[in-house]
Amino acid sequence: MRSKPETIANVSVKEYCFSKKEIKGVVEASEFKWNFTWSFNKGLLLVNPPLGRALIEDALLRFLLKKDYELEAGNQYKFTISAKF
Repeated sequence: MRSKPETIANVSVKEYCFSKKEIKGVVEASEFKWNFTWSFNKGLLLVNPPLGRALIEDALLRFLLKKDYELEAGNQYKFTISAKF
């Protein structure tokens, strides 16, 4: 039986500002690296650079929504994406 394709994404939370209600960080998957800002009061996720953004944006948002209250600045996190890239 063939295994399902997957990629491990590594998330580094660089800044968690409760007064601005946003989290800033970096996510890396395969050979890609993106900076992100998540305005959790607005539900707005900005991911840069745009190259490959479609690969990570939805999975990252699901991760952030799921782990919202567990995230802390300076920590590293991982999640699995059901795709190979």
